[in-house]
Amino acid sequence: MKRVCVIGAGPSGITAIKNIREQGLHVVAYDFNADVGGNWIYNESESHSSVFETTHIISSKSLSAYADFPFDPEVADYPSHSELRNYFQAYARYFDLYPLIEFNTLVVRCQRKPNGDWAVTTTCKGQEKTELFSDLVVCNGHHWQPNYPSYPGKFTGQFMHAHQYKKAAPFEGQKVLVIGGGNSACDVAVETSRVSSKTAISWRRGYRILPKFIMGKPSDVIASKMTFLPVRLRNFLAGIMIKIATGPNQWYGLPQVTHKFGATHPTVNSELLYKIRHGKVTPKPDIERFEGKKVHFTDGSQEEFDTVVACTGYVLAHPFFDPAVIDYSQGPVPLYLKMFHPTYDNLYFIGMFQPLGCIWPGAEQQSKLAALALTGQWQRPTNIQQLCQREVSHPHMRQINTSRHRITVDFHKFIRDLKVQIRKASFSKKVA
Repeated sequence: MKRVCVIGAGPSGITAIKNIREQGLHVVAYDFNADVGGNWIYNESESHSSVFETTHIISSKSLSAYADFPFDPEVADYPSHSELRNYFQAYARYFDLYPLIEFNTLVVRCQRKPNGDWAVTTTCKGQEKTELFSDLVVCNGHHWQPNYPSYPGKFTGQFMHAHQYKKAAPFEGQKVLVIGGGNSACDVAVETSRVSSKTAISWRRGYRILPKFIMGKPSDVIASKMTFLPVRLRNFLAGIMIKIATGPNQWYGLPQVTHKFGATHPTVNSELLYKIRHGKVTPKPDIERFEGKKVHFTDGSQEEFDTVVACTGYVLAHPFFDPAVIDYSQGPVPLYLKMFHPTYDNLYFIGMFQPLGCIWPGAEQQSKLAALALTGQWQRPTNIQQLCQREVSHPHMRQINTSRHRITVDFHKFIRDLKVQIRKASFSKKVA
């Protein structure tokens, strides 16, 4: 009898629990939170969560829902964190997942035994225990260990990561500098500009800013109409469309974009450019060094700030593994379909990819495939090690060399690839 451990009960974890249990397998899940929802359980104190008071998802609801559980019609086009938390908890109730989850439980260690079983050590309320499982499904997400930037000198004001930012009110009357051009950075800059005496945003390179709506439709819905085109042509046309919609970055005092569309993750924000042109957010170049509360920039300018908010991403970390065995914090991530390990045939990663779109529909398809693999209905390819290396050498699109872009997939192609494998398992079952 297989006994499967699922680490995490966030958006990827709950669909893993649901789909594996549906195949008749015994599942035990552990989650550090007190309820289902993972990163989307907003907490005003610093915690597991990295969402803040005004966070809305950057993909539309029509392309973010699980195939097995659509959003209610009244949910916003771009749902808020509270709508998403309610959605995930409704999913867990509907599919009766709560009895399978041990909450307030931290996974501290996962060790593979000589016979292949996994010894999973957890702690809850100071009590540590170890249980054995035949298979391990890792769904701990990749947005919880902050990546802090390093600059010469020392900043003596408040220096914080976006992970610690919860709402704009504490920054009333302050001079705030936001580092980064991703979604969190733009959101923090927009929100603090409503209450600060000044908000500036520092970019080390050019970023494309995509509007949330084009011609009255969510921008990802418009983009999905072009999925029949090759990725390169689709990206070329999307780049032209965005340039027409917003104009070049130079018009806003921002660094010029020097890479092709698709070479980085797009930033989806309809307010940053508006705030810049209204004088509420001031663009600044990269930081050269700190000197007390004074920040020196690469263009020779300098200015004092009360707070610096580093929106510089997260480390891809799995602290419960021995780093000598599994460590994806740096370097390539050679996993077939971003989920199958080249040598451990009873280890699965769900949701550990970065789509140009939403993670959850892809995580749902990964979970369905993992369930078929666990029950023997889908067989690992005999050349899986070569396939894992091919994931690294032949990505869906060529992107700039940063830690964030190591696990990128094209949303639509990735889901199609997973569904092909699921259909293969179904076909094999019918033939048998």
